[in-house]
Amino acid sequence: MFRSIFVRHCFSAALAALPAAFATTVIAQDPTEGEEALNMQLVGYDDLQGRSAYQPIVHQQGERWIAYIGHHAGRHENPLTGEVDGNRTSILDVTDPATPVYLFHIPGGEGESEAQMVRMCAGSDLPGGVNGDYYLLRAVGRNGHQVWNVTTPENPELVSWMEREGLVDTHKSWWECDTGIAYLVSGVEGWAPRRMTQVYDLSDPAEPHFIRNFGLPGQQPGAPNHEEMSRYELHGPIAVGNRIHFGYGTFLNGVVQIVDRERLIRGNPALEDPFEPTDENLEHPVITTMYTGPRLGAHTVFPVLGMDVPEFADNSEGRTRDMLLVVGESLRNECLENRQMMYMVDITDETKPWPVANFQVPEESGNFCERGGRFGTHSSNENMTSIYYGKIVFLAYFNGGIRAVDIRDPWSPQEIGYYIPAINERTTQRCITVEGAERCKRAIQTNNLEVDDRGYVYAADRANTGLHIVELIGGAREIADFQ
Repeated sequence: MFRSIFVRHCFSAALAALPAAFATTVIAQDPTEGEEALNMQLVGYDDLQGRSAYQPIVHQQGERWIAYIGHHAGRHENPLTGEVDGNRTSILDVTDPATPVYLFHIPGGEGESEAQMVRMCAGSDLPGGVNGDYYLLRAVGRNGHQVWNVTTPENPELVSWMEREGLVDTHKSWWECDTGIAYLVSGVEGWAPRRMTQVYDLSDPAEPHFIRNFGLPGQQPGAPNHEEMSRYELHGPIAVGNRIHFGYGTFLNGVVQIVDRERLIRGNPALEDPFEPTDENLEHPVITTMYTGPRLGAHTVFPVLGMDVPEFADNSEGRTRDMLLVVGESLRNECLENRQMMYMVDITDETKPWPVANFQVPEESGNFCERGGRFGTHSSNENMTSIYYGKIVFLAYFNGGIRAVDIRDPWSPQEIGYYIPAINERTTQRCITVEGAERCKRAIQTNNLEVDDRGYVYAADRANTGLHIVELIGGAREIADFQ
């Protein structure tokens, strides 16, 4: 009914010992050709019913490990029901990552169908949650945001629905499980950009409570410079402690914003309406705002705090640094754009962020611009498991697959492994126009990825290829902390 396979290649260890130039093959348009790997190997695979996939997350629920995958718009046959339904959310049991089991697809309606982003909290963590229950937050395009009870992942139940009508868009939200505060990425009519922030209290998922709208000063309704400020649309926040790190602009006009969480949630006490969207109120919680160059994006802003830098061990000060990984998104096929990559930004002094390094995959290492589809970064993992945090970050690199990067010296990030999945019969074409004619190629498009608390990496493919579950091997694995 669905396709799940386990593959463990006997030649992976041998590949791990080879230089990257010898471990990389040339264009793999033929689905019979294999994957490319260095210090990583495939553990398991599922075709996700051929749906274009966006964001995977994986959580432990009791004795089981469950994966939730958000999808781009589209309609596909669900082999579990025999019906064609709109893309929304796939649910898989990955307790044994070698043999993932497709459990359920939460479908879309008759109209617009997408639910790209998913987050999850356990009821035992949420202040108003039911102990023993598990809740899934998902964005459903212009149809708002939903919370589902997924305690029994084979039979999810809708719990609540926010902003059901009137939104321009939704995207990559963040949910604090210990407080229940959710930072929902929405497009509210009257605001300048397509996406900004709606803050909700979801401590009791059945009773959502709206707190405020938030964005960059000048984006609020009635502001005089709407046209200029519409360029800076929010992609997503990541909250750690009393700080929220916002990334605006995916591949152009990037903005990194660090915000005081308490001031955001409580508003400006000096004003009669502490949440009124005025320039003063929108500036009130902001610690710093950093604009990137106009051709660079800030798709993902991932904080890596308290890094002890080995190179600085003998220095009398500055041995420990707070860093921010800033990742732009490639958007155009066959390199018809500015190159997107990962940047390391020193935020030890939050008021004076400073870029100190970058990482990119050399194009010539795989002739990536010729392969078809996008080449460049999209995002990093966001789970802060101690296995990798502060040591290794994984990047989704479209036709460059999964890249494993050693960040222990944030001034000099180094690649230590990669896995580029093979295309298959599910992989769709990516096209450009050349001298008035359309030219199409089939290429892997590793879209987003995540790691679980066991150390497995889950990569979702934008070109309908499926979900790849991989692991580190060889010397790269020794850098991680699997204790």
